[in-house]
Amino acid sequence: MIFNNILSRRSLEQAHERCSFFDPYIGLDAGYLQVTRLSGRGPALLVVPEGESPFEAYRTLNEPMRPQQTFEGAFEWMIHSLAFMEEEWKNAKPWNPPTSATIAPRSQRTYGVRFLKVPEIRAIEKTLITNNRPVAVGIPGYILPMDQNGKLFLKHQSPITSLTVEPRDAINIVKLPKTEGGWESFNLIGQIWGRSRLTIAYEDGLKQSIHYYVIKPAALVVEDMGNFLMTKQWYVNPDDPFHRSPSVMSYDRGIDSIVEQDGRVWIAGLGDEGGSGSWVAAAMKQFGLPKKEELVKYEQFVNEVLWGGIQYKEGEKKYGVRKSLFYYEPDDFPDGYYDKEINWESWTSWNKENAAIVNRSYDYPHAAAAYWSLYRLARNYTELVTSQSWDWFLERAFQTSLAMIKFAKGHSRHGQMEGTVYVNILLDLQREGWTEKTDEMEKAMKARTDVWIEKAYPFGSEMAWDSTGQEEVYAWCKYFGADAKAEVSLNSILGYMPTVPHWGYNGNARRYWDFLYGGKLRRIERQLHHYGSGLNAIPVLHEYRENPDDFYLLRVGYGGMMGALTNIDQEGFASAAFHSFPSMLDWDDYSGDYGPNFFGHSINTATYVIFHDEFGWQAFGGNIEVEGDIVKVLPLDSFRKRVFIAPLGLWLTLDAGNFEAIRINMVDKIVELGFSPSTPYTQSARLRIEHPSKMADVGEFKLAGEAEEERGALVIPLDSGTTWVRLKDQK
Repeated sequence: MIFNNILSRRSLEQAHERCSFFDPYIGLDAGYLQVTRLSGRGPALLVVPEGESPFEAYRTLNEPMRPQQTFEGAFEWMIHSLAFMEEEWKNAKPWNPPTSATIAPRSQRTYGVRFLKVPEIRAIEKTLITNNRPVAVGIPGYILPMDQNGKLFLKHQSPITSLTVEPRDAINIVKLPKTEGGWESFNLIGQIWGRSRLTIAYEDGLKQSIHYYVIKPAALVVEDMGNFLMTKQWYVNPDDPFHRSPSVMSYDRGIDSIVEQDGRVWIAGLGDEGGSGSWVAAAMKQFGLPKKEELVKYEQFVNEVLWGGIQYKEGEKKYGVRKSLFYYEPDDFPDGYYDKEINWESWTSWNKENAAIVNRSYDYPHAAAAYWSLYRLARNYTELVTSQSWDWFLERAFQTSLAMIKFAKGHSRHGQMEGTVYVNILLDLQREGWTEKTDEMEKAMKARTDVWIEKAYPFGSEMAWDSTGQEEVYAWCKYFGADAKAEVSLNSILGYMPTVPHWGYNGNARRYWDFLYGGKLRRIERQLHHYGSGLNAIPVLHEYRENPDDFYLLRVGYGGMMGALTNIDQEGFASAAFHSFPSMLDWDDYSGDYGPNFFGHSINTATYVIFHDEFGWQAFGGNIEVEGDIVKVLPLDSFRKRVFIAPLGLWLTLDAGNFEAIRINMVDKIVELGFSPSTPYTQSARLRIEHPSKMADVGEFKLAGEAEEERGALVIPLDSGTTWVRLKDQK
């Protein structure tokens, strides 16, 4: 499967003109390869099986040249893989059972592939159906929290003869009535944690495999991660010469130990993405699911290590963010202090001077996100954050945002991973009435945006091509009304972020080099659910909320957002990413740069309620039940703080409190919200009502009754039981 993805010595404009991306659905006879333009616009190409050519496995070739940052590589569609599984891949758990074939004398077997032209990316499944290929649509995707009812819809001209789940009983499957359009439908409940495979056999002899990942209930997954971060990864060593204590450090799951030394010094130095990942994840966990005893520790980290350590708190570099606290300076330490098994000869082993430099723009959003999350908690909850006042945190979030532009002029001209946090900081400055600071930040960010508007493809980075800048470019272009350039960024994302019936590739944003910088096993390799998944889901789901008829956006965005939860194991350790090479097919042992992935999840996690013309009422991130004119929704996403009701274009978010239940009356245009009981820290829910999309015959929803308003949010006192309020369409 040779397609031109060679980006070497090409500008972004040239690469978008000449190169293609490709993503596999390793689904046996129903499998295919989709080939898209880098721009995400225009026609796409499908490669489907011809004859007896199931898509059984997928491997990288070392020709025409070895993979590198500007060339992910050439790949092979493997029809038979048993020989590899017996030797090179014997320690891996394959996507599909390996096969071989013997062709007897004077017998024959047809192998081949067929190319299908697709008018545009959103028409891939329609093209498959037109060409009599099996198609699957999973809701909410192919990652199944154990407390949610998943749905699977299958379309093929030939009847189903059997469905088989491996491991046995991993997923409970109940057949439902066919849809009006002839889709077979099923209810799925995950029962055994981890990877599973559903194989569908059709009467015409075709087989289709669909790859699922079963996880604990989403909130429990996040709670597990928080506990792991603040216990196993909590580093306390008052004598640490690098002043990293107390902090949330990088972790090596292979040896179950904190990474105190690594030749890539940032991993052990709380810097870059590879070293800040764990403390960013910890910040965003508290943002959505705060826990007092964990917050006490995290505040210690912010006050003692982030402020004045990672980030300068005085002098000419005040608010500048260091590249790393850990460094390699052997003359400053006794012989043998640095691990002799580690290679310290690489450029990655910064000395003390280089580690203290503040010119890497990508380090700044991490610090800003930590401050912003604590600001939100201090401002909206009672006595939950107590070490500093709410304005202390917001001031530092603001100053860190501007310090990036001051100290890191080079790469701050690009969109940043987690750059959405800057928009959120600006919005909170506005809500607080900090007019001068609002104007200063808005002016600075407008100058960056003006540069992007003039570029054809304004999302570069340190790399020749990247999938990190689109998130912030989209956010600011939307904010400043540059919708055409925001659309360029969105389409770019759709070019490398597919929806396919495979938990690892569904919503997976193309990334393949960051194992070199944040993984334990270092190599160029397609990373499944690296941080591109969570981050790129932010603009995709934002766009969906403005265009709720675009079901494709919801599927892609929700797949990326949920991908971030698969990285978290049963005890709570969060891996940087999954290794996709068939010789491994497992999670990396390093926590690495997971943090930005969970940032994307935390910004996006919500329950999406939809009515689909073919599939009816469905919920992404919750369970749904229809009783007459009433649609009942049980939110089950990670935070239970956001609900989008697509048929009403209604976006409901909570700055404090949790949704416990939703009741929707579409006839009378009434939405009833049930909030969880009060706690010592959460005595009021703080509700925001927004209408990102304008729906025909739907007006503005307002609260029935009186409520105080603070900073644009309705303050609703909570009872000891469920507190109910009613919203009514004013049209």
